[in-house]
Amino acid sequence: MLRRTLLAIAVLALSLSASERQSLVTAVDSICITVSDLDRAVDFYNRVLTFEKVAEFEAAGEALEHTTGVFGARTRTARLRLGEEFIELTEYLAPRGKPIPIDSRGNDHWFQHIAVIVSDMDAAYKRLRAYKVQHASTGPQRLPDWNPNAGGIEAFYFRDPDGHFLEVLAFPAGKGSPKWHKASNKLFLGIDHTAIVISNTEASLRFYREVAGLEVAGESENYGTEQEHLNNVFGARLKITALRAASGPGIEFLEYLSPRDGRPFPPEARSNDLIHWQTRFLGGSAEETARQLRQAQSALISTGVVTQPVEQAGYRKSVVARDPDGHAVQFVER
Repeated sequence: MLRRTLLAIAVLALSLSASERQSLVTAVDSICITVSDLDRAVDFYNRVLTFEKVAEFEAAGEALEHTTGVFGARTRTARLRLGEEFIELTEYLAPRGKPIPIDSRGNDHWFQHIAVIVSDMDAAYKRLRAYKVQHASTGPQRLPDWNPNAGGIEAFYFRDPDGHFLEVLAFPAGKGSPKWHKASNKLFLGIDHTAIVISNTEASLRFYREVAGLEVAGESENYGTEQEHLNNVFGARLKITALRAASGPGIEFLEYLSPRDGRPFPPEARSNDLIHWQTRFLGGSAEETARQLRQAQSALISTGVVTQPVEQAGYRKSVVARDPDGHAVQFVER
């Protein structure tokens, strides 16, 4: 299915002129994560990473079922803020989904994380150790100066209570958005991007750039012992491509040039499974979005355009699809 989607997106991008293509995305609103226990997850993100809960609601009914593709769904969702960015944590009260595979690795294609920017990596790592987080990296890594686009960046991967990968990241002077370098007394500043493992950069660009309308913001090829120990993947060599909308966190592609043994996204995965992350895009007409996704023969998670209870959701309509590697993306119309 994913290979057919890749081919269809390629044909669509070639058949449409630049003037005919319309950007589906105006901003990245939030990153949504399925969790097993909402209270535990909110406590972790609040107490350890200083996210602030700004809303919580419970949902059930046809709109939820048609959006998630999960019949009989009942959910609790909390919206959390860090700096100017948002995440949403959703627990499925019914039906319960599957846990993250215990042998998940950094190059498996269901990998996704958020990169939380910190003002002091040593202090951040000390705090994470005090809370006994599960390491995913050997320890904080400083990327080498020979790499002009990544040199001097410090990063560390760890896991939340459900096993989701997370990253803390510190930019040196001259790298990253200027807002990350403003004077602050806070340790955790906000979310720079969400990173996804992909199988082919050009195919993913055809979806996120040519169809969705994001713009490439930077590229890098990373390898060496620091990258291996950051991702905890021996022999890791990555092609990294950063994309952005007009506002909100960026999307970062991680294509493993080696090793290429990462497992594909499970085709049977559903929104209530804990490997489910969902990047929420703000855009224009949901019907036009659905039309373009159908032209691209993108696999849909939702049954189509779904009208939402705006007082809860904060938007009127949405459609949820999968990218060429299976990552979930939600396009919403306010």
